Amino acid sequence: MALVGDVTGRDVVLVDDIVDTAGTLTKAAHIIMENGASSVRAICTHPLFSNNAMDRIEKSPILEMVVTDTIPLKKESKKVKVLSTASLFAEVIKRVESHESISSLFKFGE
Repeated sequence: MALVGDVTGRDVVLVDDIVDTAGTLTKAAHIIMENGASSVRAICTHPLFSNNAMDRIEKSPILEMVVTDTIPLKKESKKVKVLSTASLFAEVIKRVESHESISSLFKFGE
């Protein structure tokens, strides 16, 4: 694993779609901090968190991990913040039922 770019003095956010064992994610966080970052946070859509993933996150330099509730967590952590997808799914279902646009939900800055 190698770092590309300068993170010195920066607040870094790691983005991933699925975190399984958190091995790669926490290794990246350590490398980022070793290269002078001020802080590191992470976000992911699907927190599988298998094996000892939660322990790895707890022991890592990651200050905060933001995840969605698409997969229920087996264990809680002060570092992990869960965001609900319920309102998004409810809106999608409503729009499908009323034959409205779903893609407009995902267009930003237009």
